[in-house]
Amino acid sequence: MRILDRYITRGFCRLFVLFVLSAPLLFILGDLVDHLDDYLDRGLTPANVALGYIYQLPLFILWSFPIAALIATIFTVSNMTRHSEVTAAKAGGVSFRRLTLPLVSLGVLLTAAAFGLSELVPIGTRLKAQVMGEKTAAQDMRSDFVYRSNSGDVFAIRRLDVEHGHIYGLSVEREGDEPRIPSVHIDARDAQYSPATGWTLDNGYLRLMSGPGKENTFHFSRLIPVHLTETPEQLLAVPKEPDEMGYAELGHYIHILRQSGGKPFQLMVKQAQKIAIPVATVIIILFGAPLANASPRGGTTYGIGIALGITVVYMMLFRFGAGLASGGTIPPFLGAWAPNFLFLAAAIVLQWRVET
Repeated sequence: MRILDRYITRGFCRLFVLFVLSAPLLFILGDLVDHLDDYLDRGLTPANVALGYIYQLPLFILWSFPIAALIATIFTVSNMTRHSEVTAAKAGGVSFRRLTLPLVSLGVLLTAAAFGLSELVPIGTRLKAQVMGEKTAAQDMRSDFVYRSNSGDVFAIRRLDVEHGHIYGLSVEREGDEPRIPSVHIDARDAQYSPATGWTLDNGYLRLMSGPGKENTFHFSRLIPVHLTETPEQLLAVPKEPDEMGYAELGHYIHILRQSGGKPFQLMVKQAQKIAIPVATVIIILFGAPLANASPRGGTTYGIGIALGITVVYMMLFRFGAGLASGGTIPPFLGAWAPNFLFLAAAIVLQWRVET
């Protein structure tokens, strides 16, 4: 069995590597055709465009994982079926499920690799945006912006000087639950940052609002806001887009939005997809192996056709589910995982019906 396992593993890996490295080229060409006019209008050099696509390679490779796994599985199993190697293995007492066990094991390993790759995607996306002029790097100053802390407090900053760790003009809003928990509003002329003590607000007013017509105002010369723990460099950072956030970071951002009363369904779908897409690799292998075995006369044309057809169906379900979930029609988790659930159910049926 070890010789047979190595034979199947070697055939699958050779095809998987070939397609997982070839598919990103198709993504790059398609994206380049769509955005070429925009790149020319921005005056980007060919070197900048090429570097931007290099940074985006982790994303394209991640997208290629399920497709390459499906193609490699179908070609590996169909070739063995066409050359009667599956029949010979069964005659030797090896069941089809045992025969394809190396493919499932490889699918689990590739899923783990896809999880790791998905954490590189936000970094590459952010670097690509800077190289292609979609986002500028941070400077030493930032003016007129709003920041929301982990606790939900909203900080409106008129001007931030990172070099001197100074804020000129600061307002703080904390929504309460009147009359049990009063809402808080703070206006400060200045704020100074110290690595030892954090931010200190100078010369301002603190208002506590416990209900309609119930308000208490206090003047302060110094005040330390316990919920503003970010450094000046962190406040200066250009706000990230959802595609530039990892799974945990995106979850944290969603939590803040939900605490403030928002309904970030689209972001919740994106977070769920960060797990659903890598897991699709092993599900596709479970689905593709018995499907390829069901047509022993299928050749190269059959393999390519069935792989492309399944990919189109999966992408349609993927987009359809995401669209419904982003609008709140179905739960975000279901919208992201619906294609995987459907293909897993089909894989179970095919695995049960296959002749072992």
